[in-house]
Amino acid sequence: MPELPEVEVTRRSFAERIAGATVTGVRLGKPLRWGLGVAPETLIGRRVQAVRRRGKYLLLDLDRGLLLLHLGMSGSLRFDLQMQPAGPHDHFDLETSLGLLRLHDPRRFGAVVHAESQEAPEAVKLLGRLGVEPLDEGFDAAVFHAGLRLRAAPIKQVLLAGELVVGVGNIYASEALFLAGIRPTTRARRIGPARARELHAAVREVLARAVQRGGSSLRDFSNAYGEQGHFQLETMVYDREGLPCRVCGTPIRALRQGQRSTFFCPQCQKA
Repeated sequence: MPELPEVEVTRRSFAERIAGATVTGVRLGKPLRWGLGVAPETLIGRRVQAVRRRGKYLLLDLDRGLLLLHLGMSGSLRFDLQMQPAGPHDHFDLETSLGLLRLHDPRRFGAVVHAESQEAPEAVKLLGRLGVEPLDEGFDAAVFHAGLRLRAAPIKQVLLAGELVVGVGNIYASEALFLAGIRPTTRARRIGPARARELHAAVREVLARAVQRGGSSLRDFSNAYGEQGHFQLETMVYDREGLPCRVCGTPIRALRQGQRSTFFCPQCQKA
């Protein structure tokens, strides 16, 4: 599933190229997770002002309203001057004066939703409960620790929930916990202020490095140029069950948490 780094990498790969474009056509394919919410022809003539990101959502600001895009489980975006005719898994085309933006989504868990503003009910429903952005200055270590103290769930589940801090997906939660030396099963409220600061810094470091490496391409992910990411080649614990820890040599272990695979080093992450 594309997580925050993959979505940010996607945004950066086409945001400047589409800015200022005028919408000239909209094509809808098979139904996605949520409907567009407006008649496609009403978007024609609107101008793309900017592309932002909130958590795992891309926000295309128009001169009237905005489009919220989610890549779902296996979606990806392409933006180019010319493309081949839409295939069976190409479910949304935004034709513009500067090129074609296409959502390719084999599983159809992605979505493109129109809202009149970010305060409109459609947008609030999707964005209203998201936590603070981990790469923004508003991600404060003391506030993060205070939030952890209120949560009894295992720390990895708290990170994945997205209510305290948004966008720390399965890969990056495992990697951040390793970097901070915290076992993924540790109850969040048991983490003291010093270790919370270490985890806060680890979350920022891991996500920033993942963005720099172009995200993780485990299966289908690629950016709007069609380029794959490389972070998966340098993970410390994720998807390395049985392999020696890159720090201490202890075999990496795996367990299931909330139907997701978790990877950790039993030596480097003792508690």
